[in-house]
Amino acid sequence: MNKVIKSKIDPAHLPPLTKAQKAELAALAAMPDSAIDTSDIAPLSDAFWKNAVRNPLYKPVKQATTVRIDADVLAWLKSTGKGYQTRINTILRDAMLHKVG
Repeated sequence: MNKVIKSKIDPAHLPPLTKAQKAELAALAAMPDSAIDTSDIAPLSDAFWKNAVRNPLYKPVKQATTVRIDADVLAWLKSTGKGYQTRINTILRDAMLHKVG
């Protein structure tokens, strides 16, 4: 008969690392990326990323700021209804993610 052992881990109060664990982490941190064997990891195809979705619980921290925008640009953003600030953020995020170089 197998005995099931359950335990709860509080991420805010993890047990301290042992000397052996600290040594292993230090050795891994010192290892160059080229020395890491990734041959057992299947490559991710374009099809995989095509179906990937952002974590639905992901909520970036918003920060209030003041930005000077040309009047015609602001009028265009507001012309499609509520949520123009969200649209500004979406446009800027798209530009950030697609920046080359």
